[in-house]
Amino acid sequence: LAHLDRPPSPVNVTVTQLKANSATVSWDVPEGDVVIGYAILQQRQDGQMQRFIREVNTTNRACVLWDLAEDADYIIQVQSIGLYGESQASKRVHFRTLKETDRLPSNSSNQGDITMEGLDKDRQLQTGEIIIIVAVLLMWAAVIALFCRQYDIIKDNDSNNNKEKTKPSSEHSTPERPSGGLLRSK
Repeated sequence: LAHLDRPPSPVNVTVTQLKANSATVSWDVPEGDVVIGYAILQQRQDGQMQRFIREVNTTNRACVLWDLAEDADYIIQVQSIGLYGESQASKRVHFRTLKETDRLPSNSSNQGDITMEGLDKDRQLQTGEIIIIVAVLLMWAAVIALFCRQYDIIKDNDSNNNKEKTKPSSEHSTPERPSGGLLRSK
C-alpha cells in the first residue's frame, strides 16, 4: 500500500544555466499525483562531496545548485515528495561544471534564471540604499555648511552694522548733550 501512495519519479531531469560554480536543475512531474516538494541528491563523481537538498511546500520544478567546484563532474537525482512519502529517485543525470575562464557572457546565461536574477536585484537594491544614505548625508553636510556660512555672514554684518550705527550716533550725541544741558541750566 505504502508503495502505491508514493508519487512517480520526476521525468525530464535537465541541467541548465551551467556555470563554473552553479547550475540549475529542472524536471517535470507526471500528472495525477499530489507532489508537495522535491529532494535532490547531488554528488561529485569522485565521491568527495555529497549534498541533499529537500524542499517541502513548494510547487517549484527547478532548483539552483550553488557552491559547486569548477571543472568538476557531478551526478544528480531528483525525487518527488508526496503526502505519503517520496518517489523513487529519477534517472541519474551527469553534468560537468565549467572552468572559470569558460564563463558565458552574463546576459545569455542569466535568461530565465529567476533565482540568480533575484539575487542580483537584491544586491543592486543594497548598493542603491547605500548610495541614497550617502547622498542624504552629503546633503545634510552641505546644508549645515551653508547654514554656518550664512550664519557667519549675518554675524559679520550685524557687528559691522552695529559699529557703523554706533559711530555716527556717538558723533551726533556728543554735541547735543551739552547743549541740552545748557538749555536746562538756563
